[in-house]
Amino acid sequence: MLSDEQWSDLEPLIEACRPHAKVPSPHLRRTVEAILWRHQNGSKWRALPAEFGPWWMAAQTFIRWARLGVWERLLTLIQERGVRLGMVFLDGTNIRAHQKAAGASRKGDLQKSETTVKRLADLVAATAPRPA
Repeated sequence: MLSDEQWSDLEPLIEACRPHAKVPSPHLRRTVEAILWRHQNGSKWRALPAEFGPWWMAAQTFIRWARLGVWERLLTLIQERGVRLGMVFLDGTNIRAHQKAAGASRKGDLQKSETTVKRLADLVAATAPRPA
């Protein structure tokens, strides 16, 4: 998914932002690619192809990094260093729920990570180059 050149640009930035000791270094690229694949395709975590490793590792990493603000720090570093983002991920998923379910607390409170993805999408869209 990521070319070697893209990974060589991203890896030092990810290493600077991520909490250490949670994702073993040999699996970092595979885990990041799994997270990117999932957001690019809009699929469920369990639908990740086997070559990305265990789906739960990517899901846990995404949620943990969202709660710790890693994605925001990473995006800020990417923008500061002028790394060109090749694509923008926007999720237009609409989930219907019963009116009594609105505002209900969920196990793990994933709303924070959903908000993080929306903030990241807004930041990327605001800094994306506009066609002339």
